[in-house]
Amino acid sequence: MTSLPPLQRLLSIMKTLRDPVAGCPWDKEQTFATIAPYTLEETYEVLDAIERQDFADLRDELGDLLFQVVFYAQMGSEQGLFDFDDICTAISDKLERRHEHIFNVENTTPAALTSRDVLVNWEKGKTQERADKALFSALDDIPGNLPALMKAHKIQKRCANVGFDWTTLGPVLDKVYEEIDEVMFEAKQAVVDEEKLGEEIGDMLFATVNLSRHLGHKAEGALQAANRKFERRFRQVEQIIHHAGLKMEEASLEQMEEAWQQVKQQEKSGAN
Repeated sequence: MTSLPPLQRLLSIMKTLRDPVAGCPWDKEQTFATIAPYTLEETYEVLDAIERQDFADLRDELGDLLFQVVFYAQMGSEQGLFDFDDICTAISDKLERRHEHIFNVENTTPAALTSRDVLVNWEKGKTQERADKALFSALDDIPGNLPALMKAHKIQKRCANVGFDWTTLGPVLDKVYEEIDEVMFEAKQAVVDEEKLGEEIGDMLFATVNLSRHLGHKAEGALQAANRKFERRFRQVEQIIHHAGLKMEEASLEQMEEAWQQVKQQEKSGAN
């Protein structure tokens, strides 16, 4: 078995694991739906390895992610839907179709194109593909289970591609302030309508994602970075409080705030 080329070896292992008689009981029980959560988990583990620049771990995590694709391919083959070769053919066809400036050089001049031109053409190709599938809304085929920040960014980008977008930063920022005011208005009611408050908070977040997009950043990545920064600083605050002979639960808010400012100052000094 080990003499097989690496990809064929992996496909063979997967087929063996799903063998109705000799296969692994757990692998045989899985379906597209039951495997899906693992795919999401493996994707995040790939991203985590990239963020940590742990390339040995990245190699392993990419293997785990590839195994997810192989798993789906085997199940698809068993049901007569598609196999691994079909997956490869589909993505190859799409890449050649979306990169006409590379693979159809008789009609185009690749050297004259900028990366922005390529992105514009890519979006045009996606629009045409949606039309071919009778998906006529700009928002068709956006995955419903994307993380909320990513989905908001994609929705806004799709709308911008058809001209439904502000062209200057001022109105975008005004909208953020407007949504903050609406959140606070609902929060200050004598009897708070929690459903309405939640709706306004959602609008505020959506507007903030739009501001991030207009400033050239993806909110998902920005918030992930903010999470990491907060976690790093909080852990240092815990250490400071511990060295002062206290548990976090025993420290006052003022003591914790003082420690927080100390950590921030240390980071600023280290950056200079």
